[in-house]
Amino acid sequence: MARNAIAQPTALDIGNLPGFSAEDSMAELRELSQSAGAIIAGQVVQRRSRPDPATLIGSGKVEELKGALAATDSELVIFDHELSPSQQRNLERALEVRVIDRTQLILDIFARHARTREGQLQVELAQLEYMLPRLAGRGAQMSQLGGGIGTRGPGETQLETDRRKIYRRIRHVKEQLENVRRIRGQQRQRRESVPLATVALVGYTNAGKSTVFNALTKAGVLESSRMFATLDPTLRQFKLPSKREVLLSDTVGFIRNLPHTLVSAFRATLEEVQRASLLIEVSDVTSPAALEQEAQVEEVLRELEANNKPRLRVMNKIDLLSPLKRESLIDTDSTVHVSAHNREGLDRLLEHIDRMIEQDPISRTYLRVPQSEGKALAAIDAKAVVLGKEYRDGFVEIEADAPESLLRTLRPFRMERNG
Repeated sequence: MARNAIAQPTALDIGNLPGFSAEDSMAELRELSQSAGAIIAGQVVQRRSRPDPATLIGSGKVEELKGALAATDSELVIFDHELSPSQQRNLERALEVRVIDRTQLILDIFARHARTREGQLQVELAQLEYMLPRLAGRGAQMSQLGGGIGTRGPGETQLETDRRKIYRRIRHVKEQLENVRRIRGQQRQRRESVPLATVALVGYTNAGKSTVFNALTKAGVLESSRMFATLDPTLRQFKLPSKREVLLSDTVGFIRNLPHTLVSAFRATLEEVQRASLLIEVSDVTSPAALEQEAQVEEVLRELEANNKPRLRVMNKIDLLSPLKRESLIDTDSTVHVSAHNREGLDRLLEHIDRMIEQDPISRTYLRVPQSEGKALAAIDAKAVVLGKEYRDGFVEIEADAPESLLRTLRPFRMERNG
């Protein structure tokens, strides 16, 4: 349910990453709130040298907020800063409306967008662990969580204030997630039995990862300008210019101060990032905070112990730049500029991926295959780049660039260059 909301960022939060200005932080909070269905009625910014232990923002700012709430008839205040349980309770008593922080807002968006059973379980676990220290003193407010911003309960389940029941539910969800991880591990083992490299798309939320994913795989996954439109992981196979096939994984977007409960809960999903042969880091070339967003992606990858993996930078959305700026863009060995929406630059992107994938390496080979070996000839046409072909004395002599996995099956037909 959409609600009128007052957005309240503070310079205390912005200080965690100097590159994010108050305007950047407010714009991101506004976008997150709208993704959750809020109608923004106003915004208040405060700069403090240190937080107020009772209300984070101090009594004077609390009174200012009360006036803004009365003037706009709002029923929700969203803080761009993590609130302690006591700060949240004190603010709700003083303001007489619901108060949520950035973490609770992100959890709410995740709850809305989870579609698979695994995604729903991961969100529920993160919500339960977030809510547990906030049960004390909330009484009837926590007896049932209804739909709406910051109040979308885990699986629409009634949450009792009895901690033992919460702990029991957490254990149950963890057991179910462990089953999901085991099944995912078995599926991964089957995939790894064939030489198929995995490429993982990573990047800040709303950088256009799903659009890049669709452009490369024609998968048709949801593309949206809303933040965290992609939550459940998607794997699709696609072919490189060398005719090698790879798996592409679309992952959840990263964000500044991504709640640790979410990173932990989504570790099963993010295992695809940890095990990928190559990371494609998608950035929005039009974002004024692009450098700061990349720093946040780096931080999450470091937490996942995946920051040292081979990486290709994809600067997306060049169709939104002016012609003059587009002319100044230069691709390098590790960076390529594309417009996934217009499919511009995709050929260069595929060539970069092909060059950086080390699994199942390509080598130049010469083959002499009897014309009666139709199966072998068909495999060569399908899985190798044929550079030359001659028919001679009932044989087909072929020069080709072929992957190692194919050459192993064609060993009887290989010959030296001089014949």
